[in-house]
Amino acid sequence: MLHELVVPAIRDQGGIAVIRGWAGPAGRGIRVRPVWVTESATDHSRLLRLRDQAEAGELTLRVADVLPAAEAPQAHRRLSKGGVRGRLVLDFTA
Repeated sequence: MLHELVVPAIRDQGGIAVIRGWAGPAGRGIRVRPVWVTESATDHSRLLRLRDQAEAGELTLRVADVLPAAEAPQAHRRLSKGGVRGRLVLDFTA
């Protein structure tokens, strides 16, 4: 949702994947790639590729903490306070 606010952090000729329909313009040759969850949610080959890239270290994932799913209310409170660097991941395996 930062859209044009994040553009200065992108290198010339770089790219940005955006959700919620922003199409730019970004300038400086930056490519704006819209991502539509409804199109990707069932694209298993794409999801498996993302998993493989993460496992290979090709994608950098910033995870602040992994919490049991039962702690979802606490995770929401923590996010609402701000200052969380990375994602809070809920673990549904327990």
